[in-house]
Amino acid sequence: MADLTTTYMGVKLKNPLILGASNLVTKPEVMKELEEAGIAAIVYKSLFEEQIQLEGLQFDEEMKDYAERNSEMIRLFPDIVNAGPKEHLYNLKKLKEHSSIPVFASLNAMYEPSWVEYAKALEETGVDGLELNLYATPGYFEVGASSIEDKQYQIVKSVKKTVNIPVSVKLSPFYTNTLNFIKKLDEAGVDGFVLFNRFFQPEIDIENEIFDFPWELSQPRDHQLSLRYAGLLHGNIEASICASRGIYTSEDVIRLLLAGADVVQIVSAIYKNQPAIVGTMLTEIEAWMLKKGYKSLDDFRGKLSRKNLKDPFTYQRAQYVDILTNSEEIFKKYPMV
Repeated sequence: MADLTTTYMGVKLKNPLILGASNLVTKPEVMKELEEAGIAAIVYKSLFEEQIQLEGLQFDEEMKDYAERNSEMIRLFPDIVNAGPKEHLYNLKKLKEHSSIPVFASLNAMYEPSWVEYAKALEETGVDGLELNLYATPGYFEVGASSIEDKQYQIVKSVKKTVNIPVSVKLSPFYTNTLNFIKKLDEAGVDGFVLFNRFFQPEIDIENEIFDFPWELSQPRDHQLSLRYAGLLHGNIEASICASRGIYTSEDVIRLLLAGADVVQIVSAIYKNQPAIVGTMLTEIEAWMLKKGYKSLDDFRGKLSRKNLKDPFTYQRAQYVDILTNSEEIFKKYPMV
C-alpha cells in the first residue's frame, strides 16, 4: 500500500486532497460524505469584510427603528437577520469541534485592523490554520504596484505577529512579478501559498443591458497556471505549496505533485461529481504510485520541478516555436471544412 500522507504548513494530513473554501461546508451531510470519502482537510468558507461591516451597520439601523417604541411593543430587542461574523465564527467553531480532520479558516478583508482583529477571532475557534485571501482590484490609475504590494505585505506581517497558528496566503496571479512577491512573503514567515485565487468577474446581460455576476465553476486545465508556479517554487521557498483551480482528476493531482505541490484544493470537482470523487481520486493516485514503484509522495514530489529538470527554462517559456510554426497540426485537430 502506498503512503499518501503529507504535511501542509506543519500540519500532518492523511493525503494531499483538501476541500477549498466554499459553501459546501454549510451542508452537514456533504461534510460527512467528504470525510468518509477520505478528504484530508477542510478550508471553511471565507469571512468577508462586507460581513464584518454589515453586522455593525445593520445593528445601528435596527436600533434607530426602535428608538421611539413604547413599553407595549411586541419585542424589545432588534432582530438581526444576518448575524455576520458572529454567526460565521459560531458555525466554524461548531464544524471544528465535530470534525475528525484539520480545519482551516479563510479571511478576506480590506483594512488592516479588520485583518488583524478577525484573524485573532478565527484563531480562537480552534482552527488548525488560517488562509488569507489577498487581492486588489485595479480601480485608480494613480495607485502604483509597489504601494499595493507594500500594503499587503504589511497586512500579512501584522497577522503573523498576532496569531500563533500557521498562516497561508491565497494569491491572485496578477502581480508584475508573482515570484518576487511570494519570496518576500516567504521570508516574512508565511507558512503556505495557495495558487491561485479565483474571483467572480462581471458580465453584461445584453438583453436587459445590466451587469451580471454569473456563478461559474472552474474549468478543466485551469490548474495549468498553478502547475507552472508550483514547478518554479518547489525547492526555492520554505513555505508549503498548495495548488488550486481546475483540479478534476487524479491525473491533475499527480501532475501538480510532480511539479512540486505539497497539497491541492478541490471544490468544482465535488460540485460536479459529488463527494465520492474524492475516494476515486485517492484510489487512482495510489494505483499509479504502485504501478510506478513509488512508496510515498516524497518519492516523486517535485521530480519535474525547475530545480530538478535539465532544461531550466521549461516553466519560463510563454511560447513554443515548434508548435507555432507547425500550423498544420492544429488544423488536423480542428478541421475548417
